[in-house]
Amino acid sequence: MSGSGLLLVGLAMVAGLAGTVVPLLPGLPVIWLAGLVWAASTGGPGAWLVLALLTALAVAGTVAHYAVPARSVGAAGAPRSTLLLGGVGAFVGTFVIPLVGFVVGGVLGVYLAEWARTRDPRTAWSSTRQVLKAFGLAMAIEVGAALLMILTWLVGVALT
Repeated sequence: MSGSGLLLVGLAMVAGLAGTVVPLLPGLPVIWLAGLVWAASTGGPGAWLVLALLTALAVAGTVAHYAVPARSVGAAGAPRSTLLLGGVGAFVGTFVIPLVGFVVGGVLGVYLAEWARTRDPRTAWSSTRQVLKAFGLAMAIEVGAALLMILTWLVGVALT
């Protein structure tokens, strides 16, 4: 692959990394797809081995992204309906408040769902904080997986 091709694949991977933080792009799939383009154009067993590693990291990161926070939210006592209402709030907030509406709407949705469920503002805020910690953990897991994928690709580029 030419130098400009490598640059484009690298930029796509950086865009995927940004997508793990800003929920506009599906981060890990974008990074994986860029790795697929690189492996297909480079060819050879080394490139396909790198793609296999990228696939394993993407699957592990995606599973952990959902499983680990779901366990901690469940341990906090918040039902799935709370998470669903938080998601609805985040979706609505995206359109109501530019730039920060996703976060504000999500937090507000979780808080209102917990307040309606418990009828206690303190308990609702405590549950909301637990959910926020779980989402922060999910984001950290996804960013970590994305960075490992990019590092794996860089090593693959250097070795192939």
